[in-house]
Amino acid sequence: MEVQIMSRETIKPSSPTPHHLRTYKLCLFDQLASPFYIPIILFYSATDHENPGIKSDHLKNSLSKALTLFYPFAGRVKDDLTIDCNDDGATFIEAQLGCDLSFVLEDPKIEVLQQLLPCNPRQNLLHQTQSSTDQVMLAVQLNYFACDGISIGICISHVIADASAATNFLKAWAAVGCGSDINNIIEGVISDCSTIFPPQDLSNFYRVLSPIDEKIHMELPEDKLVTKRFVFDGSKIAALRNEMVDELNMYRPTRVEAVSALIWEALIAATTEIDGTSPILVVAIPVSLRNRINPPLPQRYIGNVSFSAMVSSLDEEIKNRSSLAKKIRETIKEIDHDCIRKTYMGTGEWLDNLMEKVCEEFEKNPKFGVFYFTSWCRFPFYETDFGFGKPIWFEGGLRVNRNAMFLDTCDGEGIEAWITLSKEEMTKLEQQSGIITYSSFKSSFCTSHVYRE
Repeated sequence: MEVQIMSRETIKPSSPTPHHLRTYKLCLFDQLASPFYIPIILFYSATDHENPGIKSDHLKNSLSKALTLFYPFAGRVKDDLTIDCNDDGATFIEAQLGCDLSFVLEDPKIEVLQQLLPCNPRQNLLHQTQSSTDQVMLAVQLNYFACDGISIGICISHVIADASAATNFLKAWAAVGCGSDINNIIEGVISDCSTIFPPQDLSNFYRVLSPIDEKIHMELPEDKLVTKRFVFDGSKIAALRNEMVDELNMYRPTRVEAVSALIWEALIAATTEIDGTSPILVVAIPVSLRNRINPPLPQRYIGNVSFSAMVSSLDEEIKNRSSLAKKIRETIKEIDHDCIRKTYMGTGEWLDNLMEKVCEEFEKNPKFGVFYFTSWCRFPFYETDFGFGKPIWFEGGLRVNRNAMFLDTCDGEGIEAWITLSKEEMTKLEQQSGIITYSSFKSSFCTSHVYRE
């Protein structure tokens, strides 16, 4: 796919950030966030034949206004504890593509999707020597297809946003694009969560856990990885959930629980068959803490208010996908207000306890691997209307080893799972009966929506 960069500029907030708001304090979970960009790609069919420059100016003007509300997104990381909200701005790129929108949508591939983003989402991981103060918090790439359709690729630094915060930013930006007054969209999106989750000295934490994480996570260069898209139709998921109902009919997994358990069961079998690799016996699942503390935090807050629940299958009672799904639910359910208060709201004693627990588990079971599930299901990405219609499809574009990203299909009933593994692990995964029975590689949207009357 030919991508020609036409322009690159910096978009600054339409109004300068007041002096008393120039320093944004990072909370504990901002410190712990993985050092990459959150990638989002929104696809829009051609609505008319207006000059592309009109859409470009519209997006840039509305982005400038939205940045006055989300002013840390226009700043730069100052140190491990703060962001300098200096209005240096966000990057905005325009690109012309030598193909129609259908080329991307009919057979999506991660390598193609990443060309629609303004930067590699793993840029911070790939350029460890580059100073974080040189990197923008937000970058956008507006892509023009030959058919007059467009896509908008967005990269938001994980330091300043989790999926919920990224969604709220897009919601505000789109509302401005549709003519809403920025002052009436969202109030109080900036919250000093550092007073709730105080930052900690993590130097010893990373020193102890990094070597263990490297062994169990098996990070590999991108050319050694394979990322594939598995589509689970709504009807197949419904059948899977019914199959996993327990004997007393008291437990029926959610969509995400069912698909997660199915994939995890297949991963355990696939990785156990490969000599010299770490079988995936533990999964990490990000959990939003906004509704789990008392009183709940407003959903609109930016920053990272989430942390990964670690779910282990080392328990002898876990024998099949149904028990794996139950284990996932039970582990996440344990993350309530008391757990959060005792673990994250106080001093750094929990760090020492966590390191001790992880080290003990690793010593008892040195040959186990960790897989990361991230679900963006039910986030309203398909409602992102900047003034020229809602997207016909949205995607991510992150490639990290032993990771799965869940996205809604466009009908809201199914799940797209983008899974990244080593080449040998992927070959084994595709051969597992559960994957063959319940997933497919077909398109998850109606291509007739690419062109509108």
